[in-house]
Amino acid sequence: MTQLTIGIDIGGTNLRAAVVDPAGHVLDIEQLPTPSTVDSLETAIAHAVGTLRQRHTVGAVGLAVAGFITADQERVRFAPHLPWRDRDVRDRLSRRLGLPVVLEHDANAAAWGEQILGPGRDAGTWVLFAVGTGIGGALVHDGSLYRGAYGTAPEFGHLTVVPGGRACPCGKRGCLERYCSGSALETTALEYIATGRHPDSMLAGIFHSRPEEITGRSVVRLARDGDPLAKEVIDDFALWLGRGLSAVQEILDPELIVLGGGVSADADLYLPGARAEMEASVVGAGFRPLARVEAASLGSEAGMIGVALLAGQTQLSPSSTGS
Repeated sequence: MTQLTIGIDIGGTNLRAAVVDPAGHVLDIEQLPTPSTVDSLETAIAHAVGTLRQRHTVGAVGLAVAGFITADQERVRFAPHLPWRDRDVRDRLSRRLGLPVVLEHDANAAAWGEQILGPGRDAGTWVLFAVGTGIGGALVHDGSLYRGAYGTAPEFGHLTVVPGGRACPCGKRGCLERYCSGSALETTALEYIATGRHPDSMLAGIFHSRPEEITGRSVVRLARDGDPLAKEVIDDFALWLGRGLSAVQEILDPELIVLGGGVSADADLYLPGARAEMEASVVGAGFRPLARVEAASLGSEAGMIGVALLAGQTQLSPSSTGS
């Protein structure tokens, strides 16, 4: 990687594009709400790239997508929070942008950033557990991303944890990410308010006067201020996160689990409870080594940085450049 690249993290809520140098430093950022249609999404990507190219000379673009990517990294098969369905995203956008494009799962992209610049550097087998609007996951073994036979592994967020539970945008019910994510904080808060818990809490007061302000961020902010209802919502989040981490431990037995995504910035609020639930839930509790759990070092920028580094390092074939 010898020149600047653009890394774009396309989540269910926001589209963020960053100019990244070869050392992984973010030089400039553009952010937009994530559009809900294919045409508007691809137009937003082109707009963000065009705006950044007015200020910087870049050689390639990386797209980190919250969805299933084909093993050849050319198409988005399905994305629960995005409009693409079996879409040849890489070549379409490469032609539109006039630049080489690398397509990657958002959690894989974030994991690559942490592998190059974060705690993954010192781990042989480790997992990224990314918590944002939903949940993403990545597995790194001996310095390589594990993608599975068809390019979709691992998918932690859509493990069914409550049969017949909350509806998920993926089409299923009771997925882990409906109980443990930024959007789940809002859902849990609304459910608790509806049952009359802590009616005098500030969170309940906000709901009755300005219900549109009940968001994951407002729950976190009020929990830090000591609001009893918000703290209970965080405790519920920690419980489900701990159960999710115990499943990761059971299935993959990693030495390290890195918590990424936008919610990772507030890990101090929920990580102790999640760790305790993980230790209590795992089989053989007390008689086996468990993964250490750390917050991602790159925070919410990990996906942009990781996919930008991949865009700079990948030797693209002629077909992948849109030629």
